[in-house]
Amino acid sequence: MPRELSRAPGELLAAFIGWGASWWRVFHFGALALVMALSPATYDRENRAVTAKQIYFSAWQVLPWFTLLAALLSMMLIRIVVASAQSYGLTQYALELVVRVLVLELLPLFAALFVALRSGAAINTEVALMHIRGDFEAMRRAGADPLRRELVPRVIGSALSVVALTTVSGVIALVLAYIGVYGFSPWGLAGFTRTVGQVFDPQIAIGLALKTLLFGLAVAVIPITASLDTPREFRLAPVAVLRGMVRLFLVLVVVEGASLAVKYI
Repeated sequence: MPRELSRAPGELLAAFIGWGASWWRVFHFGALALVMALSPATYDRENRAVTAKQIYFSAWQVLPWFTLLAALLSMMLIRIVVASAQSYGLTQYALELVVRVLVLELLPLFAALFVALRSGAAINTEVALMHIRGDFEAMRRAGADPLRRELVPRVIGSALSVVALTTVSGVIALVLAYIGVYGFSPWGLAGFTRTVGQVFDPQIAIGLALKTLLFGLAVAVIPITASLDTPREFRLAPVAVLRGMVRLFLVLVVVEGASLAVKYI
């Protein structure tokens, strides 16, 4: 028993170092992917094809279903908020509350989760299998950079998909919010634009854009890093997928919590 207790601090320290190293690889890969995404040299014909394929699979192919789900979610929450505000005599605050809760908080997170479930697990599995088979080493021997050819285009495609779906759902929510508060009358347009403009001040708009970008990067960067960290054994591929998705959901919650803390605390 004393010998086991003496090993415990060392094992905890090793586990903590391994945990820190794994998250350092996540940040390092994310920084590399972001720098390469901002480089015009990245967007050659092959990379554009991979990026377009990722956007098609993650966003365009599922756009009708996502639009329907976003509309149903928005209608439900708008109805709840408007009815609650009317019952308490706070109708004038209903629209602002809808925009802050739905457009700023829930829909960006919903879009990120949708893309994560749609393509994050698929990217995780695909990259894990390529890593286990040794495809990346074969590309390096052939003179190609796997980071530029295979990984960064997937990150760009996933990030753009999250941004696109967040934008689509936000526009739908604003239209439904107008109808929910003012009906189909055009006379509420002035008050609607004034309220939305007050909510989307420059600081809030920049924060929303930054949060959406972080969501988009996390959806691809974290699963890819988890796949690259996996030992090259086929039986461990499901473990890599599970670890990557758990880390991804944790990061999404942390980013959302940090966003709420910055804006409201």
